[in-house]
Amino acid sequence: MYEPVPFWAKIPHGVWLKEATSVAVDSEDRVYVFNRGNMPVLVLDLDGQVVDMWGNDTPFAGTEVFEDPYGNAMPRWKGCRFQRAHAITVDPEDHLWLVDDIGNRITKTDRKGNTLLTLGTGHPSGFQSGEPFNRPTDVAISPRTGDVFVSDGYGNSRVHRFDARGAHLMSWGEPGTGQGQFSLPHGVTLFGDDAVLVCDRENHRVQVFSLDGEFRTSWHAHKAVAACTGRGADTNVYVAEQGPPPVQRGVPGLGHRIQVYDREGRFVTRFGADLPGEAPDRFNWPHSVAVDSEGSVYAAEVSYTEEGSRLTPPRELVSLRKWRRTSG
Repeated sequence: MYEPVPFWAKIPHGVWLKEATSVAVDSEDRVYVFNRGNMPVLVLDLDGQVVDMWGNDTPFAGTEVFEDPYGNAMPRWKGCRFQRAHAITVDPEDHLWLVDDIGNRITKTDRKGNTLLTLGTGHPSGFQSGEPFNRPTDVAISPRTGDVFVSDGYGNSRVHRFDARGAHLMSWGEPGTGQGQFSLPHGVTLFGDDAVLVCDRENHRVQVFSLDGEFRTSWHAHKAVAACTGRGADTNVYVAEQGPPPVQRGVPGLGHRIQVYDREGRFVTRFGADLPGEAPDRFNWPHSVAVDSEGSVYAAEVSYTEEGSRLTPPRELVSLRKWRRTSG
């Protein structure tokens, strides 16, 4: 069982999240928040205090409009290292891997933000060409080999595998609804040390593969957008579910929650209300999930993109949450 922790994150005055797109936890239970505000990476302790931040040397220089590689005019804070924050992962050595989807680049850094490795040229490959990258979405690192798995989801339907030095080894997947096919592979995580779990968002499922891309199994999850596994003795899988399409907005029980499964894909529990909202027991639009050593669960939400930007006037909404494990 889980209970929400209201007002957990103490974001300092002068720091704007806009929205937290992704969250990850390191071996010392530091919580890393990748966001689209004026300071792209915030580091929080278990009490929600900000203990470090980086990613913009001029956070008070205001905003600008830039043209992304696809010809779209996009807003961003001046000085940000990333065009559009999308996902963050902590590897077994406590290095960080940050996915810039519009920037078509994955950056490996140390915990202070110093770049160690870069994947991607920054220019998109052909739409649905299968070549890396066209708006990648997430990254996972093998604890056994250091191999890197990237879900290449918005402009491709692929998972790419690289070695620890960044050399491309293989790719798998194609558009479709069958086994091993994808309709927007949005999240990827290692499933133990010998399998890869992919959140196949628009097919409303997760798929499990061998490290070489051989299909093993799948199970249904409503608009599965991100997943992680528990820590230590907790072998469960935590799947973030987004809400329904506009035609079903306001229909209860469709996403807006975290679902917990065992390793066989059997349902264990869920948390989050039947309808979205800003109250502590609800979600607006989940986008990322992570678990710490105490079993607490963290969620990041693209709540401005999906909700706040539609309001009159537009405003920033709650986008970072913590739920404490109470039992189980």
